[in-house]
Amino acid sequence: MITNYTDLQSTISDYLARTDLTSQIPLFIQLAENRLRRDLRIRQMLKVVTTTTTASDPTVAIPTDFLEMRDLHIEASPIHTIIYQNPSNFFRNAKAGTGTAGYPNNYTVMGSEFQFAPIPDAAYTLKMVYYAAPAYLSSTNSSNVFLANCPDLLLYASLGEAEPYLMNDARVTTWAQLYDRGLNSLTISDDAGEQPSAPMVISVATR
Repeated sequence: MITNYTDLQSTISDYLARTDLTSQIPLFIQLAENRLRRDLRIRQMLKVVTTTTTASDPTVAIPTDFLEMRDLHIEASPIHTIIYQNPSNFFRNAKAGTGTAGYPNNYTVMGSEFQFAPIPDAAYTLKMVYYAAPAYLSSTNSSNVFLANCPDLLLYASLGEAEPYLMNDARVTTWAQLYDRGLNSLTISDDAGEQPSAPMVISVATR
């Protein structure tokens, strides 16, 4: 069973039947983690962060571990959802209010910043729910979301990164197929886990 970083390195060595890759295996694992950061979105990766806008400043820094937004809203009564627009629509759509100040209704992503329109005219509390990149595994970080929830994918991706280094191209397809199958299965399972197993019930309010 793979329960920590040391176990993972040992298992990769066993699968490759090599004992001389001690210095290379950490790189294979990091490349595998990069791949999972791009491919995987499961609820265990969700993170909630609160930040604040600054009056007359249309931007807010993107969190360093940000991968993908799930929800962005202003903490108010009622809650005010901010709608994403791609950069082209954001700057071309006059209704977005990019040149005016007021209550932010829209946002886009530019480089390492979120940009809002209208430009915030006060300090508003923003709540972000987003998929966060787990910290990389290392000698001082023995586990993370990937290792805890999908050690098989981390293993297959690591082995897939190792084979080109070993010039064993024939095995690349094998690990790729196992990785893709596991990724698809986990994604389906995660989607199902967000849906209630019991039928939805509609309640009728009475006066």
